[in-house]
Amino acid sequence: MSTTEAHTEVPVFDAAFVQDLHSRYAEIRDATPVQRMATPHGLPVWVITRYEDVRAALTDPRLRKEVTRIQEVIAANLLPDSGGREFEDSLASHMLNMDPPDHTRLRKLVVKAFTSRRVEALRPRVEEITERLLDDMADRSEVDLLDSFAFPLPIQVISELLGVDESRRDAFRAWTNVLLDASDREAAGAAAAEMAQYLAELIEIKRREPGDDLVTALVDATEDQDRLSDKELIAMVFLLLVAGHETTVNLIGNGVLHLLRHPDQWAALRADPELVTGAVEEMLRFDGPVMHGTFRFTAEPMTIGGVEIPAGQIVWVGLAAANRDPEQFPEPDRFDITRDAHGHVAFGHGIHFCLGAQLARLEAHTALRGLIQRFPNLTAAGPLDDVQWRFSTLIHGLRAFPVHPAGR
Repeated sequence: MSTTEAHTEVPVFDAAFVQDLHSRYAEIRDATPVQRMATPHGLPVWVITRYEDVRAALTDPRLRKEVTRIQEVIAANLLPDSGGREFEDSLASHMLNMDPPDHTRLRKLVVKAFTSRRVEALRPRVEEITERLLDDMADRSEVDLLDSFAFPLPIQVISELLGVDESRRDAFRAWTNVLLDASDREAAGAAAAEMAQYLAELIEIKRREPGDDLVTALVDATEDQDRLSDKELIAMVFLLLVAGHETTVNLIGNGVLHLLRHPDQWAALRADPELVTGAVEEMLRFDGPVMHGTFRFTAEPMTIGGVEIPAGQIVWVGLAAANRDPEQFPEPDRFDITRDAHGHVAFGHGIHFCLGAQLARLEAHTALRGLIQRFPNLTAAGPLDDVQWRFSTLIHGLRAFPVHPAGR
């Protein structure tokens, strides 16, 4: 028995829910710290909604991440006619889907190649790419901010860091969009197979022709005579490539959306560009690019916030819900770039804290400074309340964001 009962209603986490994400989670968070929900395919999931519980869950070893076990839990909880597994696992053997000691080993290998020094050395290149993209936008009266700016900046940076062929970057975006879309698992499987094949070919090229790039560094990385296996290499490059651009794309897109929805905040940033650091942290808190932590499962029965979750259940750690918890952030639905947003969980917490957080922040700071300096009169090209959100169980991002760079 639980000391606090979750809603008797079982909401479905579908496209309509995502379209009204923060309002729906506010209602649930006010009512219960843990809500049993269902995906459109019928998979039951337990969503943790309150800040303190979320922080605790992100470090609780009873919530496991090993991908093979997760697949077994999903299979056990899905109805026979539900259409199979919840997600494709051909690219899943990366550190984000591992528990210690496997996670510890993989992260040590990756950290040696993905250092703070390497990221900081990218600053001039990030600034150069930003300036070029802004130059291209200046010649057009209307652009999709995602297509013209928010996507090409991080995908070029991470592709150059990894050593990915420039000609395949659009393919990577298409594959990623399909993989993160929660509505078409058959298409996701095809995209995963194509992406895995390309990454295997890329790794072989780097073995024959080493370069000054992260894939070569990962191929060569060792820890106590240990190396990444081919399967681990493919999955790790996939993780770094996808996480290395999806977070920044949606951090920029979502953040600029809310700056334009709050003209006083845009004006304050324009008047004082030094506010950009705090603005990015508030953008991450208010509407960050990742709505839930990746899948976890209960290795044993556990009680969170007075709600008992049985063993063998899928758990979503509600990052977006936690970042709007009024117990942690006063007036959480007020967008304020001068707020102290310290402690938000947009990049997670604990051993799985986002390895690319420093790079995402660098790119967002540079992008935001560039936008306010070059296009201080930037305006949306359509009603800001009519934007459409992608349907994903992980990423929170816009489908499109048309803007007038020089204003109307």
